[in-house]
Amino acid sequence: MTEISSVVSAVNQTWVLTVTFLIFFMHAGFAMLEAGQVRSKNVANQLTKNMLTWAVGVTVFFLIGTGFSSLMSGGGFSPAAGSGGYVGWLYGAVFAMTAATIVSGAVAGRAKLRAYVTYTFLLAAVIYPMILAFTWGAPGDGLVKQLTGTAFADFAGGTIVHGMGGIAGLTAAAILGPRMDRYGEDGSINVIPGHSMTFAVLGTLMLCFGWYGFNVGTAAMMTGNGEGAMILNSEVLSLAAMSTTIAMATGAIGAAGVAYLRSGKVDTLYTANGMLAGLAGITAIPNTTSWWGAIVVGILAGAQLPLVFEFVSETLEIDDVCAVFPVHGSAGVLGTLLMPFVAVPGTVSSVGGQFIAQLVGVVIIGGWTLTATAIIWYAFKAAGEARVTPDHEQDGLDIAEHGVETYPEFGGDRVATDGFGPTEDDEIRTDGGSDDHEIRTDGGRELRTDGGDPELKMIMSIIRPEKLGDVKKALAEVGAPSLTVTNVSGRGSQPAKKGSWRGEEYTVDLHQKVKIECIVADVSADETAEAIKEAANTGEPGDGKIFILDVDDAIQVRTGKEGTEAV
Repeated sequence: MTEISSVVSAVNQTWVLTVTFLIFFMHAGFAMLEAGQVRSKNVANQLTKNMLTWAVGVTVFFLIGTGFSSLMSGGGFSPAAGSGGYVGWLYGAVFAMTAATIVSGAVAGRAKLRAYVTYTFLLAAVIYPMILAFTWGAPGDGLVKQLTGTAFADFAGGTIVHGMGGIAGLTAAAILGPRMDRYGEDGSINVIPGHSMTFAVLGTLMLCFGWYGFNVGTAAMMTGNGEGAMILNSEVLSLAAMSTTIAMATGAIGAAGVAYLRSGKVDTLYTANGMLAGLAGITAIPNTTSWWGAIVVGILAGAQLPLVFEFVSETLEIDDVCAVFPVHGSAGVLGTLLMPFVAVPGTVSSVGGQFIAQLVGVVIIGGWTLTATAIIWYAFKAAGEARVTPDHEQDGLDIAEHGVETYPEFGGDRVATDGFGPTEDDEIRTDGGSDDHEIRTDGGRELRTDGGDPELKMIMSIIRPEKLGDVKKALAEVGAPSLTVTNVSGRGSQPAKKGSWRGEEYTVDLHQKVKIECIVADVSADETAEAIKEAANTGEPGDGKIFILDVDDAIQVRTGKEGTEAV
């Protein structure tokens, strides 16, 4: 028997660690998802918050949080440090850090880093451990059983982890206030699209992969049967695998369907968020839910997403940047409350009694989370430490909080492209000159006064991107093959169009174009411009413009040739 027990323990320990690493991988998904939904000027800040959530959170949970949870559940202060039960601590830590990192998406773009990190410290030390103390970590069946006579059911953290994180994020976002550009003075809503749909979708799929660690991983534990054999509860494992997958799929369907009914378009971000909402909805109950129940939970969790997000942003005027409340909060709570109605036959002895227990558990967890979070963030706000300054928010938190730019190649004159910058005593010049020379205003050469034309001309054209190939061919045919091509955006006679970000429409009046610059000397500028015009013309507004400019001089870098010889 002892031998079998040792084998069971070894198998379970190995499996728990495997599941733990899978759940940890979800932080990569959160990082990508959140980074994709914020402006490019705030990406580094969001990534840093995700890393510090883990770094600070697991350390605090190790030294304080585990012990505090033990203390509040009546077992005395018994921290993980020095206990030797490190596998169990780490397994609990990845759940705790998932709850913590959810909050970062709600307060993106305006929370001070030190305020967020301090909140993470307190969440890992007190807020989340308190929830553990009367749920998973409680003796017997926990506080809810003592109050209602029926145990609160939350198998993998639908409300304990995701609902808690969503409620905490919404509370913090409400206290912080919206981003400075989110709402107009007249109450109108300004859409602020994230900078990368690709990041958001890839992050979503990474989270879906890791989520199997939450739900299915929790179910796959071995036991001994007392007769020298190991037993795997295959029925529970099978239910968890099925319900997790089905709820994920139908969550996407529910969100996409509601978005389509409301706007006539299948919104990409709502579809992605719907997958996560379906997963959050089923996380409390994957071990007890029937196949049809998984469909119901998934569709409802996905369908509520656009409606709740709209209510939060338009009615409550809370700027939940990454939609953490409808994705994790309301979806997780919804699935938890649906437990007695969608369970397989024989699981629940009393539908009404179980529903009351679920409701009481949700109220206790939600009430504690909201109260504790509100106290902390109101304290930050009163001390002037909750939010960055308007200037820093406008410039972006990457520069203000970290001194870096996520995409430095698009930076301004402070970015050195050769690896060297000014010394401490040197002032960065923005006029292209130096301190010991007078700034020229004539372009560096004597101006022509005889009315003659310069020998060099620049033909600069703004055209549709799809016409670039035709224009290149036309230029080669007239003997002007040399050119410089740049991707640009702008507006002119082409009408504006509508864009959409998570179901919210906004006006796109800067159209993507291609700028072609061509210097000619021996070839007629008029002939070159005509060739471009014919090749780029479609007859529709937005075909572009052509400009013919005088060029004072040209110098070939390699040979030093000047004027027409350099072209």
